[in-house]
Amino acid sequence: MFFSHNGDAMNPLEIKAVFGTDELLISLCNSVTHVLGVATHSQIHYSAMVQRITKTCLRPDIGCFVLFDGGFSGLVIINFTAHAAMELYERYMLHMGIPKDSLARSFTSDEVANVMGELMNQIIGDFTGKIGRELQTHITQSQPKMLALNKQVVLSVDANLDQPEARRVSFYTGSNNIFYLELAIDGTEFVKIYDFQPHEVPDPDELIAQASDARKRSAPTSTPIPDDGNDNDELLKSLGM
Repeated sequence: MFFSHNGDAMNPLEIKAVFGTDELLISLCNSVTHVLGVATHSQIHYSAMVQRITKTCLRPDIGCFVLFDGGFSGLVIINFTAHAAMELYERYMLHMGIPKDSLARSFTSDEVANVMGELMNQIIGDFTGKIGRELQTHITQSQPKMLALNKQVVLSVDANLDQPEARRVSFYTGSNNIFYLELAIDGTEFVKIYDFQPHEVPDPDELIAQASDARKRSAPTSTPIPDDGNDNDELLKSLGM
């Protein structure tokens, strides 16, 4: 007989839920499509077929990686082709209101690397937020590192994992340019032992409104100063002035 956290008897089949490497990968892929789709106002999708790989590498034309640690450890790499990187960069900047003639012309420019690094940071931030809400654990991330690579360079990245499991997924932009995500994590499983409601995603607009209300409530109230003009006039008249 199994019991819930409040002492009620439960059927073990009702609470059996296991989240492993592939479930974490799907969550990460959904963060990629969500963040890039919103940032570029375009459709991003990924392949239904996933590769099991033995090592993770930074590959041409732009490689970006992030390490994370905490409830579990791992490494995320995204390798962009030049066409995919420039498409995402241009769509993002144009959506931000930057004139097209002010944009960088080459994927090797620092501005393109900075934008791709910012998007990578948002992707991992979205992923770690979901991990906290849905798996009730916490992971922290490093700052994204970007490298523009030529065709002859492939860099192997070792995350120093004890029992690594690695996957590679192909992604496609709105114009069908390709880029690749690689995930390496320690072999781990999250097993749900009792049912719970994941925390809701915080609404940024609501958080801003709450902060504004709190500032208004904590601001000192000014006490109106009474108008003594009439009393002063009467005093001056009594003095013959």
